[in-house]
Amino acid sequence: MTDQQQTLALLLFSAFVAVTLGITTWVGRNRRGSAEEFYAGGRLFTPMENGFAIAGDYMSAASFLGVTGLIALFGYDGLLYVVGFLVAWLVVLFFVAELVRNCGRFTLADVVAARMRERPVRIAAGTSSVTVSVLYLVAQMVGAGSLVALLLGGTSGAARAWTVIGVGALMVIYVSWGGMRATTWIQIVKAVMLLGGTIALTALVLVRFHGDLNRLLLTAAERSGHGAAFLAPGLKYGGDWTARFDLISLGLALVLGTAGLPHILSRFYTVPTARAARRSVVWAVGLIGGFYLMTIVLGFGAAAIVGPDAVRGSNAAGNTAVPLLALDLGGGAGSTGGTVLFAIVAAVAFATILAVVAGITLASSASVAHDLYASLRRKGGKPRSEVAVARVAAVGVGVVAIALGLLARDLNVAFLVGLAFAVAASANLPVLVYSLFWHGFTTRGAVWAVYGGLVPAVVLVVLSPVVSGSPDSLFPGADFSYFPLQNPGLVSIPLGFLAGWLGTVTSAEIPDEARHAETEVRSLTGAGAA
Repeated sequence: MTDQQQTLALLLFSAFVAVTLGITTWVGRNRRGSAEEFYAGGRLFTPMENGFAIAGDYMSAASFLGVTGLIALFGYDGLLYVVGFLVAWLVVLFFVAELVRNCGRFTLADVVAARMRERPVRIAAGTSSVTVSVLYLVAQMVGAGSLVALLLGGTSGAARAWTVIGVGALMVIYVSWGGMRATTWIQIVKAVMLLGGTIALTALVLVRFHGDLNRLLLTAAERSGHGAAFLAPGLKYGGDWTARFDLISLGLALVLGTAGLPHILSRFYTVPTARAARRSVVWAVGLIGGFYLMTIVLGFGAAAIVGPDAVRGSNAAGNTAVPLLALDLGGGAGSTGGTVLFAIVAAVAFATILAVVAGITLASSASVAHDLYASLRRKGGKPRSEVAVARVAAVGVGVVAIALGLLARDLNVAFLVGLAFAVAASANLPVLVYSLFWHGFTTRGAVWAVYGGLVPAVVLVVLSPVVSGSPDSLFPGADFSYFPLQNPGLVSIPLGFLAGWLGTVTSAEIPDEARHAETEVRSLTGAGAA
């Protein structure tokens, strides 16, 4: 990249950071300091505002950078991520949004603890939520490092490391100072920027091919080097039965994982009623659906215009396909149009990463303070404010995410998010579904459901080719990849549901029918909801 491109991109990004820090400072000065204000923004957001914020939370670096990169490299098989990410919202809309808003206050554990013994349930759910959040954060850090590597010529490891550290520091500032209200407005600003940038790029791609989508796809297939196979299933996941099972596993994780993501669930508490929560999801589905349709055009556009070889040469995982596409659409390297468009896209991608990490960090720090600290602190000791603990937790989560982000810097961000979805679907979804719909569910069943999905998911990831045994793994020099699939969802999700059932049927605890009836009425009507 030329010095002019680097300077303009960094100036635009600095302007976004200045605006968001201004929002955070303004909100921080006007905060009341209550838990409801910090965790849920006072529940004052409208469905439209919250819908934009949910879309901003969900349209992450995995979507903007990772998915388009996978489509550019693998064609049809990369497109499967788009399908999974979008279909998942049907599960959220019909089974989760209203019920979670009515039953909980701030976190997933609130929903489960409404009818169980609080301490063991909160510890289990809090542990799971933090684990999922950290995995999701790692993907955003990797995306930030890839962008900076592209800006600075692709060779500066130190620059990538300092960028990851800088993103981590900013997310801690956003969360600890501004809480949910600042985070929500940052998400809204980012969603508008991202949708505007995506619409512009999509229009330019379509203009390049005179609106002929067939010509776009045929050109992409021709430049890919794979011919018609680029537009057919099997390029990435159809080689053998292991790859096919990996596809099924990935699909399960993407479709079921969204309903268990802590930072998505926490967004339903920022509106005043369950009806507003459902309307928020309707807004979000419309915005997210339009966005993912455009990422398909951008992915095949990058393959047709930039070429998979150039994309892979810039970043082996494909994370820089969109910035390279913007550079070409604007007129190429050295042109004024290319410089401006590249800088805008790079700034939007940075904004995307910053906004998403703020939301995830807030959700994980809420789990630490509201669930883990409240359950584990010693009785008789001087209690500290939950909000103060949450701010300290944000720092700790940031440090862990930075360290793991530096370690996983060469993996595709969409792939990393797929792992986070698998853990969420394995550990959080079973306990959520059982708590809402099974009248005989017990405390032991809840704890077993969480750990029965969480532990196998994490262990299988560690024993998979993602961590060792291949040149693209985290530790290419080692080989302890005893589990053949890259995504553990096919095994770990059923284990989570099985463990919850087994824990319940072997428990001596008598289910509290009265509390279940109360929870059922609250979830369906909103009576007594916070």
